[in-house]
Amino acid sequence: MGRGRVQLKRIENKINRQVTFSKRRSGLLKKAHEISVLCDAEVALIVFSTKGKLFEYSTDSCMERILERYERYSYTDQRQTVTNEIGPNGNWNLQYAKLKARIEVLQRNERHFLGEDLDSLSLKELQSLEHQLDSALKHVRSRKNQLMLESISELQKRDKALQEQNNALAKKVKEWEKELAQQAQITWEPHAPALHPSSNIRSYPPMSNGEDEEGNVAQQRATGSTLLPPWMLGQINE
Repeated sequence: MGRGRVQLKRIENKINRQVTFSKRRSGLLKKAHEISVLCDAEVALIVFSTKGKLFEYSTDSCMERILERYERYSYTDQRQTVTNEIGPNGNWNLQYAKLKARIEVLQRNERHFLGEDLDSLSLKELQSLEHQLDSALKHVRSRKNQLMLESISELQKRDKALQEQNNALAKKVKEWEKELAQQAQITWEPHAPALHPSSNIRSYPPMSNGEDEEGNVAQQRATGSTLLPPWMLGQINE
């Protein structure tokens, strides 16, 4: 016998319901991926559990792009439908009321995202809003971190370029100092005083032996002048 058709209805047992949701969710995400790959289709799947937890799948992780495309398509389709319904003599008051109601919904959602007028929301709606804010916060932080990393990388590149410029300038300064020192040395060398060995040589009269020597010594002492250096006089006196 073939398997009978399963009747679709809410599972009352909480544990069984959670197990079934986990299994069916995995299968649903897998099917979405398969149809995206096999048929080259852009697929966006969004699932909220009973606790408000978000599960999503999108082709090439482009959920935002697919949703933007969906919104553009929906807006164009709704605009065409409204045009066909109203016709040349349609009721513009009805269309105005619809647009006004949609604007009120958008404004209310905006207030909810700002944390205002939350008393009217149920627990599930608050959980859904919380997950939407968490998802938006993750995108904001991811973008912020990306910009910070790009800024740090740019600063590191500038710092490296400045260091290379400083090294090049320091090298040029050393070369200039070396050239100036060499030029100064060449400029001052011709004006330096020349020292001759004969400038320190002093001449003394010849010395005689015996009585002449003693006579000369006595004569020099008598006159109070001498041509001999002091150290030699000391040797003679001894």
